[in-house]
Amino acid sequence: MYNVIGVRFKKAGKIYYFDPAQHPVDTEQHVIVETARGIEYGKVVVGQKQVGESDVVLPLKKVIRIAGSADAKAVEENKLAAKKAFGTCVDKIHNHKLKMKLVDVEFTFDRNKIIFYFTAEGRVDFRELVKDLASVFRTRIELRQIGVRDEAKMLGGIGPCGRILCCSSWLGDFEPVSIKMAKDQNLSLNPTKISGLCGRLMCCLKYEHDNYESIREEMPAIGRVVVTSHGEGKVTGINASSRSVYVQLFDTGGRPKELPYDDVVLK
Repeated sequence: MYNVIGVRFKKAGKIYYFDPAQHPVDTEQHVIVETARGIEYGKVVVGQKQVGESDVVLPLKKVIRIAGSADAKAVEENKLAAKKAFGTCVDKIHNHKLKMKLVDVEFTFDRNKIIFYFTAEGRVDFRELVKDLASVFRTRIELRQIGVRDEAKMLGGIGPCGRILCCSSWLGDFEPVSIKMAKDQNLSLNPTKISGLCGRLMCCLKYEHDNYESIREEMPAIGRVVVTSHGEGKVTGINASSRSVYVQLFDTGGRPKELPYDDVVLK
């Protein structure tokens, strides 16, 4: 077992485990840690706890120190520098006539690297752009192509539900979402109704899908003959959210009748 703390480097970013060492670290504090990108400034979102070897990436990095006011000031200075670098990079992209859209710019805490995030429809030859940027900033340059979901996560916005996007406010990882999830929940298959700002299927289709699946497994399949308090009939549809079944009664005819699941028994 390993004693760890969980650290985030962005508001809705992934949580990474670090060894707190001898530092009395509490949640909501900021710490300085060593990562694959270099020295970084992060926020403790998971307090000290014990986890198994399968939950950590070895070797487990240690917390260098608890961040102070000087570190917080350095982070703010990096953000201001990143805004200036954004404008510079946009101009360079225009000069090189590259078909790419700059989304965000990020300095590592120790300023050993600047990362430029961009989107593009295909592959982009940005070698000359990197050389140009390196001559301006005199540090390591990384251009990272991201997808439309990552772009929405970085830029944020308001979803169709009227709330701030899940991906930019709290969702750490993207999970696969399929059109089958919309079908299982009896939602409209109109792309404009089930797509987010990124143009992909909304992440929230995943949230209740497991519950819908478990309910559907309990309910009778469409086409099965059932016995109800109103007589015998055939199942024509189900409503998992209300736990009800649509039954076409043999005796009365007419439109299918929506009945509670408890009132339906397989014949």
